[in-house]
Amino acid sequence: MSAFTESALIKKLSELNPSQQSIQTLSLWLIHHRKHHTVIVQTWQRELQNVPEPKKLTFMYLANDVIQNSKKKGPEYGKEFSNVLPKVFTHIGETCSSEKLLGSLGRILNIWQERGVYDPKAIADYRSRMNREGAAATAAASNGSKGGSESASGHKHNHTSSSSSGNSNSSSSHNNNNKSEKSEKREKRKHEERHMKSKRPRASHHQNISVESPVVEPENGHTPPYLPLGEPPEPEELIKALTSIENSASSDALVRERIAKLPPEISEISCISKLEDKDKAKVLAKQVNEAVELLNDYNARLAAEMEERTKLAAMLRDFQAEQKELLAQAEQRLDEHKKKLAKMLGLQKEIHDHLSNLPDLTQLPDVTGGLAPLPSAGDLFNTLH
Repeated sequence: MSAFTESALIKKLSELNPSQQSIQTLSLWLIHHRKHHTVIVQTWQRELQNVPEPKKLTFMYLANDVIQNSKKKGPEYGKEFSNVLPKVFTHIGETCSSEKLLGSLGRILNIWQERGVYDPKAIADYRSRMNREGAAATAAASNGSKGGSESASGHKHNHTSSSSSGNSNSSSSHNNNNKSEKSEKREKRKHEERHMKSKRPRASHHQNISVESPVVEPENGHTPPYLPLGEPPEPEELIKALTSIENSASSDALVRERIAKLPPEISEISCISKLEDKDKAKVLAKQVNEAVELLNDYNARLAAEMEERTKLAAMLRDFQAEQKELLAQAEQRLDEHKKKLAKMLGLQKEIHDHLSNLPDLTQLPDVTGGLAPLPSAGDLFNTLH
């Protein structure tokens, strides 16, 4: 990857777009240069405050990707972003009014809370800064403007106007609060609906993938990036999960054969009327109980298999996404090395052409004429003695 400089970072941030590939590529570059995390996060915050409102969401998607995907390599980014996120959410709450943007940021906060990325108190603080400070600033500005108009009126009119203005301010503030509360409730309700769709418990590593990726509408003709569903599994973990599926309930031919051989009498109510004595009824009841026990056990195994297959599908998706990212990096390095090789081959050809144009010293005329050869070292030594 290219070397890190602050100017290079600013350029990459200016070229960032809402596509998944753009965000993932820059996220990998930032994670690779995580030793510069302090400068990177400070620059990210400064540039976020200067970009238009739609691009602020793209910057937040980038931060989300970096925070979640850098956890394996170290906590640097998570801690550094926690120092600036309060100011960032305050800035967004004061300057942004798009319900689409606030709703998308609310989903990111829900994901962070579900996965334990940040403390619930910190997330509640972020949500409060984003949803309420903008409304409070609007109410305060409204109060100030109305107060100025009241001072220009007479005492009697001032009293009436103050009462009316007080009611208006109270109503405006109440409406703003209701609006923010409704937005928050609607956001939570959508998140709970998505969460209830997957009624399966998550454990250990796979707890990270329990939340489905929210569907976000296209922005500026681009498809917004997905929210990372979890950290990619290690190859050994994936191999172990694939091996366990091979011995699943659906491939247990012995139990399936036993179920296929169950007598039809145990599943047909009409057979009860054909019973002639108590002994046959007891035999049928025993068969029914055994069949119920067998089917309950097999159904439980099938349910567990479905759970494992769901987890495996999520693991394969995350693993495939990581491999695609690594492939993109490898292709980029390959292109760089191909360019370097082309330059080296060009330089080699230039050197070869230069050497071929040099004169051949063996074909030059003998400039020594008939001069006597120079004395050797031995001759010089003998002359001294």
